[in-house]
Amino acid sequence: MDGVLVHEEHPVPGAGELLAELTERGMKFMVLTNNSIHTPRDLRARLLGNGLDVPEDAIWTSALATAQFLDAQRPGGSAYVIGEAGLTTALHKVGYVLTDRDPDYVVLGETRTYSFTAITRAVRLLEAGAKFIATNPDSTGPSREGSLPATGAVAALMERASGRAPYYVGKPNPLMMRSALRALGTHSQNTLMIGDRMDTDVRSGLEAGMPTILVLSGISGRDTAEAYPYRPTRIISSVSDLVGRSADPFPE
Repeated sequence: MDGVLVHEEHPVPGAGELLAELTERGMKFMVLTNNSIHTPRDLRARLLGNGLDVPEDAIWTSALATAQFLDAQRPGGSAYVIGEAGLTTALHKVGYVLTDRDPDYVVLGETRTYSFTAITRAVRLLEAGAKFIATNPDSTGPSREGSLPATGAVAALMERASGRAPYYVGKPNPLMMRSALRALGTHSQNTLMIGDRMDTDVRSGLEAGMPTILVLSGISGRDTAEAYPYRPTRIISSVSDLVGRSADPFPE
């Protein structure tokens, strides 16, 4: 979502036109984000505020992927959660009990109010045997003022303190991509990933068996792409380059 459709709370040029074209042609799409703070309903409202009409069921977050993963691993389990509404709502919907008493899992997500008390409690629960799950490995996130510590940075702190390494569900874990494909009802062979980050978007698309397009409207630049041992299928300036070409995104 960020860097592909919106950039610093402004729509990327061509984003609205591409979404309209996909909708008109009946082409399924899913907007993905590693941020677990917001629910799909919240994110739909944010996108609408930027003039982008994305259905609620076409938004897939690391919180939803995490809840689906835990439901498959241990249905009806329990978790101590550090995170916000996007994560707690997703876990409640799959029937999880949120508790600080002998939980099956400690689940770490994104929040803007990390509490030392909550982190300390989580570390002690991990030491007592709870399994460690984190929604995504991003070490920093963007803001108007600059970088913010994100889930991966706090997970590193908790891992160092507890000696327990987390399992990350979100990108670049192909698990998140595959769960999104299942939600779309499609297959990697006829789906492509469009992203602005080599280390998460392109890597996860590649490992899930999809062709990938890197847009230069977000995090990674052309020089950044050259530094990685893998490459996207195509590099474009922004999604505006796909308007009118959604049915044929890989010209000769």
